[in-house]
Amino acid sequence: MATTSKAVLLLGANSDVAKEAILLYVAKGYYVMAASRGVKELEAFSQKYALSKDKVHILYFDAVAFEEHKDFYSALPVKPNIVVYAAGFLKNNEEALLDWNGSFQMMKVHYCGAVSILNIVAMDPENTSLERIIGLSSLSGVRGRKSNFIYGSTKSAFTQYLAGMRQYLFKRNIIVNVVVAGYIRSKMTAGLQLNESLMLEPAFIAQAVVHAGGQFTIVPGMKWKAIYHILRMLPERLVSKLP
Repeated sequence: MATTSKAVLLLGANSDVAKEAILLYVAKGYYVMAASRGVKELEAFSQKYALSKDKVHILYFDAVAFEEHKDFYSALPVKPNIVVYAAGFLKNNEEALLDWNGSFQMMKVHYCGAVSILNIVAMDPENTSLERIIGLSSLSGVRGRKSNFIYGSTKSAFTQYLAGMRQYLFKRNIIVNVVVAGYIRSKMTAGLQLNESLMLEPAFIAQAVVHAGGQFTIVPGMKWKAIYHILRMLPERLVSKLP
């Protein structure tokens, strides 16, 4: 481990946003524990950017292997100061309506897996250095829309979980943030027909994660901030006309 006094546990570290966050955290002097099923991909990424093992420690983590989460956390080389949950899975809404396994996978990755591991993190009495938990959510979870309500509902549940966890951990001075992102140019959205003018780069979202402040909801990008507030205030009869 590096000599830095701070450690980050990045769950779902093979996502495009998470990889950019790894680079930013390392640049700030953090020791990063990058956890994902995509260990080989992370190793290639680490080699590409010459990230030494004393800066980035790669671990296998499966968000939906709930029974393994306690052992995974117990085996960490160091207790984290910051935990970021960035695991994601996307299934087209029309396909998800016909494919229960696809719908259930989104539920397990975005909500069940997050609750499983983050409960373990938050309730560890030995980690008195925990200072922040950050979850990567989505504007799809702000209001139910006919084009993506299954995916959106899993993100909405995740956001509400984090909101309650923020209140629960307040007395321990632990900050909880949710990054509510719009369209991200990533491997998960590749092939989708999305408004190009609204696309955000993974590095931009990663900046919002790494530089999170004290507020709960973080919406990166001015256009998406406006969309977020409009969606929250829009009457249901108008929401029903959205795609």
